[in-house]
Amino acid sequence: MKKLGLVFLMLTASVIHAQEKKDEPKFGINLSGFVKTDLYYDSRQTVNIREGHFLLYPDNEKIDLNGKDINEKDQFGILSIQSRITGKISGPDVLKAKTSALIEADFFGNENGNFSDVNGLRLRHAYLKLNWESAELLVGQYWHPMFIPECFPDVVSFNTGAPFQAFSRNPQIRLTKKIEKFKVILAAAEQRDFASTGPDGVNSKYLRNSVIPDLNLHIQYANSWENKNEFLIGIGGEFKQLTPRLSSQVDKNTKDGKDSLYYAGDQKVNSYALTLYSKLRLKTFTIKGYCVLGNNLYDLSMLGGYSISSIADPTQLKYNYSPTKTMSIWAEASTNGKIQAGLFGGFSKNMGTKDDNTGVYYSRGSSINYVFRVSPRVIANFEKLRISTELEYTAAQYGKVAANGLVDTNQTDVANLRLLLAFYYFF
Repeated sequence: MKKLGLVFLMLTASVIHAQEKKDEPKFGINLSGFVKTDLYYDSRQTVNIREGHFLLYPDNEKIDLNGKDINEKDQFGILSIQSRITGKISGPDVLKAKTSALIEADFFGNENGNFSDVNGLRLRHAYLKLNWESAELLVGQYWHPMFIPECFPDVVSFNTGAPFQAFSRNPQIRLTKKIEKFKVILAAAEQRDFASTGPDGVNSKYLRNSVIPDLNLHIQYANSWENKNEFLIGIGGEFKQLTPRLSSQVDKNTKDGKDSLYYAGDQKVNSYALTLYSKLRLKTFTIKGYCVLGNNLYDLSMLGGYSISSIADPTQLKYNYSPTKTMSIWAEASTNGKIQAGLFGGFSKNMGTKDDNTGVYYSRGSSINYVFRVSPRVIANFEKLRISTELEYTAAQYGKVAANGLVDTNQTDVANLRLLLAFYYFF
């Protein structure tokens, strides 16, 4: 009997030890991701990134000597560069906080002047998190605070709703404070792959030389109930300051350009943006909406930038700048389930510059009055396999730019129809 009791105690101890081991947190890395191939057809030439894969809007008319539009030429492509791998990292508690990290890469290529590094391995996200009971600290590269992971378009196209949706990933420090069903988010971000433009082209130095990072504040309310129903509403704001030039150059000898005079100067361009967004997810369908009103949104893959408003000192070529204002809105509705149908619609409007300008722009779409898009889609999920198709109609109105930045004369309408077929395999 004593032997049986001893055996019972030993078995009980082994079970308890195994359960304790089972309950211990697992430390390490968990890999996931997907392989994706996109097939796309465009009815005309477009303004895009990466061999047409990331489509923004149709290109303007380019009339030849016979009066024919050179850009009215269709195109077709197949690319797998969006394929992605993600490593989710877990670790021990530190400073009474749960710790985690994430590193994610795809093959979209790295930033360069010609966007020629297609198939190049690219860092998407790389951050660490410290999570307390009611607060979270994120440090690293992640979505820009104006991109809301809980409320973005579920379109098939890799543009994810750009240029109507803010789209950018940035190195940043982000603090989130939870107060019951509310969240307050503070973030300070820099630029890397998605940067502002200026006299020396697209470059992160304009923000770096201003010393002040891209500052953001968001307030969100979220409520969820049975069957994963969810309601979200939020408002956010951004302040950004750029230094387009550290000096100006004047050539006295215009024939060989060897005689140059340089003048130091660091005039700034300040810009603000405000966003409002909401999502309602029910058992059978989801609806979302998002609106942005702001200045100098080039780095967010949207229309806008800034212009030279005046020359403060003609002898030293010191410039004053005026940001361009953009209004953008989108909404979508989709069904939920293994077979999903959705409809996305977006509209973006060039609202000109604050001050009259000299006609020199560092901007995206400065000659565009507005852009709109309508794109229905169907998504079919089969275990790890997904097949999706989307019909994306995007139209833009080009014209002559007035002194105030508005495009209200000599207007021309162009449109592109993109047919997209995508295959995913998740792991």
